[in-house]
Amino acid sequence: MNYEINKFGGASVNSASAVKNMADIVEHYSHKPVVIVVSAMGKTTNSLELLVPRSGVLPADWKETLAKVRDYHYGIINELFANDSTEVEQKVERLFHLLEEQLQQPSFDYNYSYDQIVSVGELISTTIVSEYLTYKGVANKWMDVRSIVKTDATYREGRVDWELTQSCVNKILKPAVDECGIVVTQGFIAGAMQGSTTTLGREGSDYSAAILAFCLEAEAMVIWKDVPGFLNADPKFFSNTQKINTIPYSEAIELAYYGASIIHPKTVKPLQNKEIPLYVKSFLAPQSEGSVIKTATHIDPETPLYIFKNNQVLLSIMPRDFSFIAEDNLQKIFGEFAEIGIKVNMIQNSALSFSVCIDSHHLVFDKLIPSLQKDFHVRYNEGLQLITIRYYTPEIITEIVGHRKIYLEQHSRITAQIIVDR
Repeated sequence: MNYEINKFGGASVNSASAVKNMADIVEHYSHKPVVIVVSAMGKTTNSLELLVPRSGVLPADWKETLAKVRDYHYGIINELFANDSTEVEQKVERLFHLLEEQLQQPSFDYNYSYDQIVSVGELISTTIVSEYLTYKGVANKWMDVRSIVKTDATYREGRVDWELTQSCVNKILKPAVDECGIVVTQGFIAGAMQGSTTTLGREGSDYSAAILAFCLEAEAMVIWKDVPGFLNADPKFFSNTQKINTIPYSEAIELAYYGASIIHPKTVKPLQNKEIPLYVKSFLAPQSEGSVIKTATHIDPETPLYIFKNNQVLLSIMPRDFSFIAEDNLQKIFGEFAEIGIKVNMIQNSALSFSVCIDSHHLVFDKLIPSLQKDFHVRYNEGLQLITIRYYTPEIITEIVGHRKIYLEQHSRITAQIIVDR
């Protein structure tokens, strides 16, 4: 049977009108058995992140934050279901009750707490979406993806157990899609074999959809966004963007690695392995063609591609004994990064120092830097921007950088990366 995976992000379900639009897309543009993968609504994940305890202590304003999250979702429910919202409210309230129980038993393990708390956003959004589709007369089945996508217990970055996940897809998901035609499930979250909840990394809903596409051997995967397709730059930074019609898998993997916000870094590889095309389409204009990532020799049209990452920290690390930055020191440094769970965006080393660009996060300042300072001198600059340009020219670099201070710069034949002041 030919399956299709449709993924809807937070912006596509951030209000009652957005949910109605999404339901229309499901009803009119899904012509085959489909799995609908849905993110948390709007900025819910950001709000839930504020509830995660640090060192076992809840934020002082956690009740107020939770109340805002609850009111936001109940506002959407009341607008969608009018006088028929009682059953939906009861289902959603059970999820909020479970969330409150979790909050009142805080763990000292930040990453574990993060996954148990933040994952509730997807459970709530998919419950509302599934119930609304039913309310509209669109038959569907809600499924808990934690019973399907299985990972190890690496919290906030769960590593997929592909063999077990494939078995669960065959036994649980595939029969449900075959029977009902439409299954609604969650992105971003998964189930650890120990029974707890894990997540697949921030913005990991695309990866969730790719995992299910791979295991179902889907005919296609569609990501519905608020842009007309894959653009050569983020419209938040560029006023004149250009839509890329066709992107080779290899190019998409490179762009995701460098931080292209439209694709999660792990999304493309499972699709490439089975040559499943990935369509990027606009939920604001669902009839438009969009973009496709597939087997191809080059991007079409050929044009420079720009990626901007804000809130960057540049660390400069030097051994206290002025020894060389050789394999033993690099092993120590990367060991610290791996243990704390910090991702590296750019590196450069000389004989006596090692520079690394990473996303700003409280763990960088609370754990990473203090730990590195035991063996190394560490200096850092924060509030920087990392610019990546594929298919650059010197003129383009000059235009983009302007008069800003350059902290670090690297060029290859195709790609330039520059760290600058904001």
